[in-house]
Amino acid sequence: MLLKANLPASPKRNGSLVRRHSRAAGRCEGGFWRRTNQQEVRQILLAARRYELAEREPGSRNGPLGSVAIEVLQLFANLVDFRTGRLEPSIDTLMHKLRRSRDAVVRALKALRDHGFLDWLRRYEPTGNTGRGPQVKQTSNAYRLSLPERARRLLWRMGVKSPLPEDYELERQAKSELIEAFRGSVNIEERTLFDVGDTPLGRALARLGKSINQRESARQTESHPSFIPYEKR
Repeated sequence: MLLKANLPASPKRNGSLVRRHSRAAGRCEGGFWRRTNQQEVRQILLAARRYELAEREPGSRNGPLGSVAIEVLQLFANLVDFRTGRLEPSIDTLMHKLRRSRDAVVRALKALRDHGFLDWLRRYEPTGNTGRGPQVKQTSNAYRLSLPERARRLLWRMGVKSPLPEDYELERQAKSELIEAFRGSVNIEERTLFDVGDTPLGRALARLGKSINQRESARQTESHPSFIPYEKR
């Protein structure tokens, strides 16, 4: 199935057709890419390596992913934009950086997707043609890394903590900021009770803090008198 809008009967780009289910680059990635972080990406890479070893058949040189797939995943881990999740290298870029053939790279990508470590969107973009000829052309895929449940369990089994969901991290950060704002709005006695708890130790520390505060306040008052004595001439 070809893209028909503004296209002649057989749109071509260097002899190849725009592929089925391709989407417009720049307009399809909003709900696809997601923010990530270095810890999460490292966990995915570690899980893939352990998955490759755990699922390898006895006597086989490679597991279900293959060594090139691990190389591709390692490269993706270095290329992904943590803030946006943006990841869109071309096949040619992967071939050049990994020094692998096109077939090897394509097989590696398929293996990663088949086993749940990768997903992608095919995309097209305008050619810039104003006359006859193709109006759009195939461009690089948009990729997204993921951690399949089976590989996640391998991390748990080997004592590696799985990364926390991003929404949990955001909630934890917001809660921490709220607590700090509250601590900054109360006096030292209340802050001590909040930090230590309403226990004998907490109450004793609160009284000590209050006493120190009172002494400091009295000292500042003595060193900065509120009136200037009258001098006789």
